[in-house]
Amino acid sequence: MNYIITIARGFGSGGLQVGLELSRQLNIPCYYSQILAMASDTSGISKEAFAMADEKLRGHNLLRLLKSSPNTDHILSPTDKKFTSDDNLFNIQAQVIRELAKSESCIIIGKCANWILKDYDNVISVYIEAPRAYCAKSIIHRLGVTENEAHDLIEKTDRYRADYIKYYTGGTIWTDPVQYDMTLNTDRVGREKAAELIKSYIAIKFDGQAE
Repeated sequence: MNYIITIARGFGSGGLQVGLELSRQLNIPCYYSQILAMASDTSGISKEAFAMADEKLRGHNLLRLLKSSPNTDHILSPTDKKFTSDDNLFNIQAQVIRELAKSESCIIIGKCANWILKDYDNVISVYIEAPRAYCAKSIIHRLGVTENEAHDLIEKTDRYRADYIKYYTGGTIWTDPVQYDMTLNTDRVGREKAAELIKSYIAIKFDGQAE
């Protein structure tokens, strides 16, 4: 059977690196920015348009955050004036993610994938987090920013990811552990060992059926 691992992550926690390590250990693809390219190929909308709306709310969506939830199932026609709206861009990405879940084993980083695939039996959802000091140190090393800039980036990025998920899921709290199969602290276990733990859980959940 094919299976999907979705990874939600706090900024600087190393969630992407865990996904890439897991991809190496399992020999299956890890999708992150590739989802944007696939959505662009499917729709004909530029990849840049998807990137600008990637895991963040803009403009009117911020104002609508507490008022209503978008229709996350219906993809508009290219002739519709809202074809390139952020809501439709999300729906196109969601379609790509659902098709991946049906067709191959893979890892998907972010993109609200755990919620999009919440009704799929072949999905394991993971949340990766770490203390602020660990995340800041990681960002300083990776981006070459100051400590204050790193803390500002963490606060800003985690906030817009939280708003994005809350909006498109109809109010889900991103950090709520019951939304996931596993929650891992990379400061305590390390990124490579986190990947090994997820790999072990795959065998437990699917009782050795996953290939």
